Amino acid sequence: MSFGADTLPGCHADPPTLWSEEYQVEFLRRYLDVAARKPYIAGLHVWNLADFRTAQAILRAGSLNHKGVFTRDRQPKMAAHFLRSRWRQSN
Repeated sequence: MSFGADTLPGCHADPPTLWSEEYQVEFLRRYLDVAARKPYIAGLHVWNLADFRTAQAILRAGSLNHKGVFTRDRQPKMAAHFLRSRWRQSN
């Protein structure tokens, strides 16, 4: 199962709104919490490691897929820090 939320690097909102880094973190947190309660889920994959160039589309700012937890040039978004913290706690 894969999942993710588009996030524009440096876009922040309180409360979290679409495209903000806070929204991506909240989306991942909730998705992982639900999946943790489902014993039939054998594995998960956060889509995607890093933002990447793709075809032009109305909902793709700058012709990029922004679902990465890192930017296209591999700078961590808030989501990368959240995942690192969460996965360290589970060990």
